Amino acid sequence: MKHKKVLSVEELKQNFSPAYTSSNKPESRLSSPNRLALWITNLVGSINFFFIILLWTLVWLGWNTLAPKTFRFDPYPAFVLWLFISNMIQIFLMPLIMIGQNLQSRHAENRAEEDFMINKKAEAEVETILKHLENQNELILDILKRIERLENK
Repeated sequence: MKHKKVLSVEELKQNFSPAYTSSNKPESRLSSPNRLALWITNLVGSINFFFIILLWTLVWLGWNTLAPKTFRFDPYPAFVLWLFISNMIQIFLMPLIMIGQNLQSRHAENRAEEDFMINKKAEAEVETILKHLENQNELILDILKRIERLENK
């Protein structure tokens, strides 16, 4: 009975490089504007930032509408300017956030590609293990046949 060439564990290890994850890639490889956009996206995209802006807006508007007139630093027509400024902030932040989301999307695509490569590697390893098991099964059957022949003599 002819046996198939089965890769040894050492040969298997030589065929594959160690697993690599994109989360290990340093962000320092990004350009400075991209790092800034990612930092702003992470900061502005947090719930804490939302609460800070909400609290600041409520305090600002509350103080300038409810405080005694002598203590108001931004009386009625001026807080309209505050709303205009907040809209301008949103207009300027939107492209930065979208840039950050695009960078995060590219990172997710890289992770998906690496997951695919790891899955291919695992498939090849499982295939090699199955070949080893088939080879062992054939060897065991050969041994059993020899034992049967010896017992029948």
